[in-house]
Amino acid sequence: MKIYKIIFITLVLLTKPLLAQKYPTLEINQKMPVQNYKVKSIDGDFMSLNDNIKNNGILVVFTSNKCPFVIMWEDRYKLIEDECLKSDIGMVYINSNEARRDGDDSIDKMKEHARKMGYKYPYLIDRNSKIANSFGAKTTPHIFLFNKNKKLIYKGAIDDNYQSIKNVKEKYLINAITQLNNNEEIKINTTKAIGCSIKRKK
Repeated sequence: MKIYKIIFITLVLLTKPLLAQKYPTLEINQKMPVQNYKVKSIDGDFMSLNDNIKNNGILVVFTSNKCPFVIMWEDRYKLIEDECLKSDIGMVYINSNEARRDGDDSIDKMKEHARKMGYKYPYLIDRNSKIANSFGAKTTPHIFLFNKNKKLIYKGAIDDNYQSIKNVKEKYLINAITQLNNNEEIKINTTKAIGCSIKRKK
């Protein structure tokens, strides 16, 4: 079992340099792209990122249903939702796995997963991975936090330990939200996104 896990993580890491060349990731202080591009949520509503921004900004979470990294980190999603609600920050989950729409990331599976996990924020279907491509999102999860001026202030991982919430030492995202609320400089604004590669259609 351990050897399979090592092989899986190695394959994930090998695909990242190729994706980085084709879809460069947004830089800190860049404006949020495709702000008015409308996509469908699992509830059937068409909405854009601008439709979901709140007074203090918006958090964009690229996620999926079956990625082991998402599953291990997902116990923190509710804490993040509560923090965004308290901080008047909008939030969306985005599923860009277009190559898996007939399987684990079908719309029905997305609905089922959102109900199971109790998502409080919209779960959006990123057709042709257009939003992911515009952001340069590489993995699930991959986090992008924007301020009220729609400028990127944090990108990367949720925290420094996907395996166990009890062993987290650096709460990168929560710290960034706290510093945003306090009008402070974001001390750590970029971390490495660790996860499964987004499954784009070839």
